[in-house]
Amino acid sequence: MSLSQRILAALFAGLATGILLGKLGGAVPEAVLPVARTIGSAWLGGLRMTIVPLVFVLLVTGVASAADAARAGGVAGRALLYFAIGLFASALVSGLVIEGALSVWPVPAGALASLGGAPGIPVGSTSISAEWLLSLIPVNPIKSAAEGEMVPVVLFALLFGFALTRIVVEHRASLLRTFSGISEALLVIVHWVLWLAPLGVFALAVVAGATAGIAAAGTLAHYIAMIVTACATVTLLVYPVVVIAGRIGLRRFITAALPAQAIALSTQSSIASLPAMIETVSGPLGVAEPVRNMVLPMAVSVFRVTSAAANLAVALYVAALHGIAIGPLEFMVGVLVATVVSLAAVGLPSQVSFFTAIGPVCLAMGVPVEVLPLLLAVETIPDIFRTVGNVTADMAVTRIIGVRSEVAQ
Repeated sequence: MSLSQRILAALFAGLATGILLGKLGGAVPEAVLPVARTIGSAWLGGLRMTIVPLVFVLLVTGVASAADAARAGGVAGRALLYFAIGLFASALVSGLVIEGALSVWPVPAGALASLGGAPGIPVGSTSISAEWLLSLIPVNPIKSAAEGEMVPVVLFALLFGFALTRIVVEHRASLLRTFSGISEALLVIVHWVLWLAPLGVFALAVVAGATAGIAAAGTLAHYIAMIVTACATVTLLVYPVVVIAGRIGLRRFITAALPAQAIALSTQSSIASLPAMIETVSGPLGVAEPVRNMVLPMAVSVFRVTSAAANLAVALYVAALHGIAIGPLEFMVGVLVATVVSLAAVGLPSQVSFFTAIGPVCLAMGVPVEVLPLLLAVETIPDIFRTVGNVTADMAVTRIIGVRSEVAQ
């Protein structure tokens, strides 16, 4: 069984065990549930301890690499600009869709309790003021990191990454090697913690099942429906964009994209879909080979358009679970952090990127992250729609850049 399958099995087993314990009553649940809570909390703490340093080093290396690529040629620079615009637009659209969907089909009553969580404190709407703007300046990055203040940490990582591109090549290479080594070590820790994910999820699910019984399953189904809606909406919007900006017929693009989408659907892997995308882009989509060879690999690595969308959607859903009111300012902070941090998840397994990318968005918006492990357990279904959307957008942006490059010549 894959890790995702083991985590999902642990979720169902934990819920079933918790429901059984809840029906038994008496001394057994009173003895078991505190132990389960302790195990679940300890496992979650193991994940949380890597979020801030991992995001920082990945952003620094990602920004430095992107800046080098942008200087390498006009096509690469144009591609990175389109990627940034697309990621921002997808997060913004996703956020609006989720807010609208939750207003029509709100989180079920008692949903947070069904997952074993405690209500949060509503954030309310924050106004833009001099004090708020000054709070974003990373005066003490270490203090910000220690307190989980993700916006100053992200800003400092971006500044540091861009600063690296301005120093002596030898020093830049040395620092990047150091940061790459740190990120690899942190990922080893994350993989160790994720190896224990079935145990942690089982423990958390036992508590949820004993507390709310079958209601926990209903909450998770509602969550899946919301995230799938966000991903599907962003994916559907890719079609009119490529038709207009890529100057291609809708039917032609739909037909051309189907083989790669089918592979993405079955494998949940953009990398596995790359050979089919290469054939599609150079064949039916008619993109010149030099542009294809440069843009498509970059797109597969960087342009995870539905990931930015889904990451913000998850954060907004968790906020709704806790009854936290997200004002316009917190919303836009979430959009920006989701856009930037999606770059930090490049090349990471979905289980790792789930925490690496969503954790900072939640923390930046003042949303607790304690329920994320149970949501990870059902990530398999949304991940299908994420992958199909990413593959569709990768082919679309390659076509658009190919057309724009021809016009520029």
